[in-house]
Amino acid sequence: MKIFSPSTCQPCAVSTALVAVRTDPIRPDALACIDIAAGRRWSYRTLDADIQRAVGVLQDQGIRKGDRVAALAKNSVHQIILQQALMRIGAIFVPLNWRLSLPELSRLLVDCTPTLLYGDQPLPDLPQGCRGLAFADFVAAVEAAVPAPRPQPHSGHHTCIILYTSGTSGVPKGALLTSQFLLATAVNFNVMGEVDTGAVFLCDSPMFHVIGIVTQIWPPMLRGGTFIISPSFDPERTNDRLGDPALQVTHYFCVPQMADALRHAPNFAPDRWTRLKALFTGRAPNPPANIRWWLDHGVRMVDGYGMTETGTTLGMPLSHDLLREKAGAVGLCGPLTAVRLVDEQDEDVPDGEPGEILIFGLNVTPGYWNRPEERARAFTPEGWIRTGDVGRRDADGFISIVDRRKDMFISGGENVYPVEVESALREHPAVREVAVIGIPDPRWGEVGRAYVIAMPGHRPDPEELARHCQRLIARYKIPKEFCIVTDLPRTGSGKVMKHVLRREALHT
Repeated sequence: MKIFSPSTCQPCAVSTALVAVRTDPIRPDALACIDIAAGRRWSYRTLDADIQRAVGVLQDQGIRKGDRVAALAKNSVHQIILQQALMRIGAIFVPLNWRLSLPELSRLLVDCTPTLLYGDQPLPDLPQGCRGLAFADFVAAVEAAVPAPRPQPHSGHHTCIILYTSGTSGVPKGALLTSQFLLATAVNFNVMGEVDTGAVFLCDSPMFHVIGIVTQIWPPMLRGGTFIISPSFDPERTNDRLGDPALQVTHYFCVPQMADALRHAPNFAPDRWTRLKALFTGRAPNPPANIRWWLDHGVRMVDGYGMTETGTTLGMPLSHDLLREKAGAVGLCGPLTAVRLVDEQDEDVPDGEPGEILIFGLNVTPGYWNRPEERARAFTPEGWIRTGDVGRRDADGFISIVDRRKDMFISGGENVYPVEVESALREHPAVREVAVIGIPDPRWGEVGRAYVIAMPGHRPDPEELARHCQRLIARYKIPKEFCIVTDLPRTGSGKVMKHVLRREALHT
């Protein structure tokens, strides 16, 4: 049966005006959120009141429309309160990656020039005009304040978050997220993720990434569901929370590496996850073998695709049969998104052929903070953002990620996409994780090198791994070198930093 086969996925129209969350007029006393670390709960009525208290606190600190306020803090409901209050003022929230070094953080602060930096840990050097305050002081001030008068709503084109990319290429950029972006991402995921008023999201992805501050927060808020905030990811605690009958978690976002940590934790018991609709994964390749493993253990693993610059873009239906049949695909585009796959001349490629993914829609960033030249490079003249990712669409319209264009290498005149090779290696029972890069070779130009993390108790033999690959992929794609390692360099969101591996390979 032909399910979906458009040449482009066309977005439907939607109003672009959006203000921060307000009391749900139908369910004001419904549970909005839980802060696990603080042991607190908010209804939509009390959450709205605390946001208005935070508006007054920020205005007393001199925050006005267009100002930036940064946060260097672990996940908490009060980060959401801060972001929502800034949005109501017309100011801009800048959540910073607390895993970065102090010099790296200082460079980001110089770039975004915030008026305030709230932190719950040692602060880096602050640029001129920026004040550093304890995040606990913000929380205490909100508790002591009275709700401020409600400001006028702002246009949907108002930038309300600057979110720095994870920097897999080594240079983070501040993507501008508008309220239009937040609404479109919420709508896209609500449709694809079957979110309703009974939805309960467990949120432990860091709030300095788009999953943490947007994708796991805005969908339940838009539907009047519940979001549960954990300060950080811990596989054993997350396993317990997913199976806790008092929490009733229905939706959980993670990168594939987090899901892998859950299954290897000693208390892994997916039969207890009785209310969970699915594990939703993204931000890194998720091999078909991995998805099939989770399906075999009774859990729908639903892979999707998005970027800091585009939020929720593609997603798989929650059909068990489709998830198995299309394992490895990232799905169909959301209702407010259009997607094209193009060749190097920006011509659409036919189904089955690889092409760069271009995205257009209400969920796309208008550009980068202080980087007009980056916007010019990243967008076509018609306004489609170039993702740098190579995808392939099948006859039913489902898109799979082939690889990052910059990660592709050419061996003997043939294009090799490392994700395809990594997926083949993940089929081997002794392989837990793998990253493949191209390295110089005097005969073939480039050949593959695979960095392999073994399953516990295993020591994969390189010759056996090569024979395994030979059964699944073409000979020219098989890595010529296999390095057994204990870890891989990663960004804060878990992406493998292949530029680090390539740099090290050139110096060995």
